[in-house]
Amino acid sequence: MRGILSFGAYVPRLRLRREAIVRSHSWYDASLSAHRGGERAMCNFDEDAITMAVEAARDCLSGLDTAPVDDLLLASTSLPYASRLNSSIVAQALNLAENVGAIDIASSQRGATSALIQALRGGAARGALVVASDRRKAKAASAQELLYGDAAGAVLVGDGPVIAEPLALESRTIDMADHYRGAGAVTDTYWEERWIREEGHTAQIPQAIAAALRQAEIPPGQVDALCVALPQKSAAQRIAKLAGIAPDRVRDTLAATVGNAGCAHPLLMLAHALGAAAPGQVLVLVAFGQGVDVLVLRTTPALAALPRRAGAEGWMARGKAEDNYMKFLVFNDMLALERGMRADNDKLTPLSVEYRNRKAVHGFVGGRCGACGTAQWPRADVCVNPACGAVGAQEDLPFADTPARVMSYTADRLAYSPSPPACYGMVQFEGGGRLMMDFTDVDEDELAVGLALRMSFRIKAYDAARGYTRYFWKATAAHPMENKHADGNS
Repeated sequence: MRGILSFGAYVPRLRLRREAIVRSHSWYDASLSAHRGGERAMCNFDEDAITMAVEAARDCLSGLDTAPVDDLLLASTSLPYASRLNSSIVAQALNLAENVGAIDIASSQRGATSALIQALRGGAARGALVVASDRRKAKAASAQELLYGDAAGAVLVGDGPVIAEPLALESRTIDMADHYRGAGAVTDTYWEERWIREEGHTAQIPQAIAAALRQAEIPPGQVDALCVALPQKSAAQRIAKLAGIAPDRVRDTLAATVGNAGCAHPLLMLAHALGAAAPGQVLVLVAFGQGVDVLVLRTTPALAALPRRAGAEGWMARGKAEDNYMKFLVFNDMLALERGMRADNDKLTPLSVEYRNRKAVHGFVGGRCGACGTAQWPRADVCVNPACGAVGAQEDLPFADTPARVMSYTADRLAYSPSPPACYGMVQFEGGGRLMMDFTDVDEDELAVGLALRMSFRIKAYDAARGYTRYFWKATAAHPMENKHADGNS
C-alpha cells in the first residue's frame, strides 16, 4: 500500500507577540489592532527556508531504522537561490545518498500539496520525502506582517506500513491572482480581501472538497478533521459549513500561535493533525492558490506504532516570547543596521573548497578510527589519538544526531553578532569527538558546563556582495526528552 509513512515539522523558537507590532504602528494604522492577539513564529537571524526544511525533515525521519528516500521534493516561495538547486543543500545536510532525486517546487502557494499529491501518485517502490518551508517577508505596517509566520513541514511517502492512506486526491487549477510577488520583489502584493473570500475561497474550495469526498465515497459527516490552510479568521469554519462538515471537526489553523506559514502551512497543519489523530480517522487537507488541492486521508493502526517525534505540537511548546519588534525587522533585513568595523570583512566562500568538504560541512560527517575507535571531526587520514596514529583507517561518522554537552563556553560582546552576545564554546560529543562551535537559540544565562545539546543546521555567514549563503551546524539546548536520551535513560 502506498501512503504516508511518517511526518515531521519545525517551528522556530522565537515567537514575536503581535501586540509589539501593533504598538509600533498604532500611530499610522489603528485598524491593525484587529490582529493584535497571539503571536507569530519568527526565524532567528541564522535561519531561512533551507535550515527550517532540514529540521522538519530530520523530525520526519527520526526514529526510522530505514528511511527509503529515493526522491526529495522541496516546496517553498522563499528559497534563497534562484538558479541553484536548493534541495541539494537539504539532501546533503540529511546525508541522503547521491543517487537521490531532488527538485525545487517554487512559485506556488500549493507547492507542498501538489508535491504530496504527485508523490502519492508516484511509481511503485519510490520513497519520496516531501518538505515545505517558508520564511516570507511583508511590508511594515501591513496585515501580512502580523498574519505571517515562519515554519516548515515534512511528509515521507512510500510503500509499507503507512500511517495514513489516500482515499482521494483532487486538484483544480484556476488562474486567480489573489496575491503575487513579482520577480525581484521582496514582498507580496494583495488584492481586495472580500473579492478573494467570495470569488476564491467560497466559490472554489467547497466544490473541490465535495468532489474529493465523492471520489473517496465518504459523506461529509464522516470527516473527523478538516485542515484548511488559510490565514483569514473564520475562513475554515465558513468553508466547513458550505461543505457540510461539522464546525467542531475544523482543526486549529495555528493562526494564534504560529501564523500562516505560506507554502509550508498545509504540511504543518497535517503534521499537527496526525500528531493528535487516532487510527481509523478521516482527515481532509485543503490548500488554496491559483486553484485548490484537496487530499482525503484515512489513518491506519500503524500510526500508533510510529516512533515519537517533536512534531508541530512539540516545536510549538519550545517557543520563547519575543517583544522586540526592531529585532524582527533587522533579522528580516527590513531595517539597515550599523554593524561596525568587526563585521566589515569579505565573506567570500571558495566554492571548490566547499564542494570538496561538503560531507563534513553540510552533512556534519566526521570519522571514527577503525583501529582504536577514536571519533573526530573533521575526518582525517591520520587518527588524532596520539597512542594510535593509524593512517587511512577512518570510517564515516555522522555527528548531527549525536547527543552532546557543553564543555566550555564564552559569551563574547566584542565579536560581531546580529544578536549579541556571540555565544560559542567547546562541545563534547557522546562517544567521542569535540570541536569549537557556535551556540544558537540559547540565552547567555542558560549556558552552563554540562548543558545537554542537540545540533541544528543554520546559516553560518552571508556574503552580501555576491548573494551567497554559507551553512554549517550550530549547537542548541536539547529538549528535556532529548536530555533523557543524552543521559542514557528511556
